[in-house]
Amino acid sequence: MNAHEIDYQIFGEEMQYVEIGLDPQEAVVAEAGSFMMMETDIQMETIFGDGSNQDNSVLGKIFSAGKRVLTGESLFMTAFLNVGNSKRQLSFASPYPGKIVPIDLSEKGGKFICQKDAFLCAAKGVSVGIEFSKRLGRGLFGGEGFIMQKLEGDGMAFVHAGGTLARKELAPGEMLKADTGCIVGFTKDVDYDIEFVGGIKNTIFGGEGLFFATLRGPGVVYIQSLPFSRLASRVWAAAPKGGGKRKGEGSILGELGDLIDGDKPF
Repeated sequence: MNAHEIDYQIFGEEMQYVEIGLDPQEAVVAEAGSFMMMETDIQMETIFGDGSNQDNSVLGKIFSAGKRVLTGESLFMTAFLNVGNSKRQLSFASPYPGKIVPIDLSEKGGKFICQKDAFLCAAKGVSVGIEFSKRLGRGLFGGEGFIMQKLEGDGMAFVHAGGTLARKELAPGEMLKADTGCIVGFTKDVDYDIEFVGGIKNTIFGGEGLFFATLRGPGVVYIQSLPFSRLASRVWAAAPKGGGKRKGEGSILGELGDLIDGDKPF
């Protein structure tokens, strides 16, 4: 194997975290902000790109970091190396309610394509790159733009899905239609495109957007029930405007309670 061979265990239900076991001199790379805790003898180092060591030249490192900028991520990642003489544990947490999905790239043909913000962490040696869409419609209307992330190598990687996770295994030619934001990722042989919903009423009053994604097998597709964009929009819609606090929300009095408390003017 080119990537480090790591052990892992996933804990929790709604707010999961993954605990990774590192043997001496094994390392894992992660997105900034996903770290939760670690034992002694684990050394942290901020690195350019993904640290996959495919090109150790200065130009290669700059290009590797530049790819991450195109996917909307930071120039840097964090590497965690076990410098001790025995096995050590460290953990990475989900950024919001959902599921952590372990992806064994050696079983996925060495490549997995996912949303730009789905990647959580991976064994050092896994390449975190970009996947350009060659189709204009998918790039303009697919929800993920022309660029998605691709994970390449033969090690373990972990991605995050919001809400409940659905795993669909598609036979050759079998097609699945999904909301563009609900796609977590898919294996390399899945054909991904977008399709117009159609119909005047659906377009104007449907409330589900103008396009949905079509995924055609063979391959495995992971679908999430709660994309972060949908969660954020619901939170924003429910937030009190102007910084006020709704004391009456959820009570029998409702807005009348706000009037009595003095939170709402007559």
